[in-house]
Amino acid sequence: MLVGDEIRLLTGSPYEGCHYNGQVLSLASTHLLAPCQPGKIIAIGINYIPHAAELDFAVPAEPLIFLKPPSALIGPGEAVMLPAMSSQVEYEGELAVVIGRQTRSISQDQALSAVLGYTCINDVTARDLQKRDVQFTRSKSFDTFAPLGPWIETDLDPADVMVETRLNGELRQQANTKEMVRSVAELISFISGIMTLLPGDIIATGTPAGVGPMAHGDEVQVAVAGIGPLVNPVVAEKE
Repeated sequence: MLVGDEIRLLTGSPYEGCHYNGQVLSLASTHLLAPCQPGKIIAIGINYIPHAAELDFAVPAEPLIFLKPPSALIGPGEAVMLPAMSSQVEYEGELAVVIGRQTRSISQDQALSAVLGYTCINDVTARDLQKRDVQFTRSKSFDTFAPLGPWIETDLDPADVMVETRLNGELRQQANTKEMVRSVAELISFISGIMTLLPGDIIATGTPAGVGPMAHGDEVQVAVAGIGPLVNPVVAEKE
C-alpha cells in the first residue's frame, strides 16, 4: 500500500483480503514491478473519436476488442524493445482497469463493483504491421509491448480523469475519459458478456489522439489523473 512516499507491505492478496504486516519501504529506494499479473489483457480499439480520425478508422458500432498476451507485460522503468520486424512502433497511453473479482455478464449499473482499481498502460503498437495485417494480434503482441503501472489506484472516478502521454518530456496525448465513446462500465459489461473476467485481468480502455512513433533512446511517460507517471525507456532490439 502506497502512503505518501512509503510503501507499507501487506500480507495476503488484494483480491481476497490483506493486512499491513508492519514493514515499510521507501518508494524512492524500491524498484516497482508491474502491479498485477493478468491472465489476459483485453484492449479496446477506437474509443476516442479524434483517434479514429487520425488513423482513418470508422468508429465501430460495438466496442472493438482485441487481446494482448501477458508475455508482453513489463513494469515501470523496464525498456520497450523495438522489434527488427517493424519500422514504425508507436506509443498509445491509456487508462487501464484492473479487475478485482471473477465476473461474468455483469450489468453496466454493477460493473464498477468488479473493479479493484486503475492504473496506466502503454498499448505499444507496431503500426506498420497493424496496417499490413487483417487483425491486430502481431502488431500488439511483441514482448515488452504492454508497460503497466506504476501502481493501482483504488479510489478513482474513471468517468472524469485526464490521460496524458509525453515523449521525452513533450506532451503528445491529452484527453479526458469523459470523451470516450464508451465508458468503463459499458466496456466491462460488454466484455464480461463474452468472456469471464478474472482477478488481475486488465482492460486497456483505448487511446486518445496524438499517437506517434518511438525511437531508440526515447522515454515515454503515461499518466492518468494522479497515477504515475509510468515511465519506460525505448531501445532497439539487438540483432
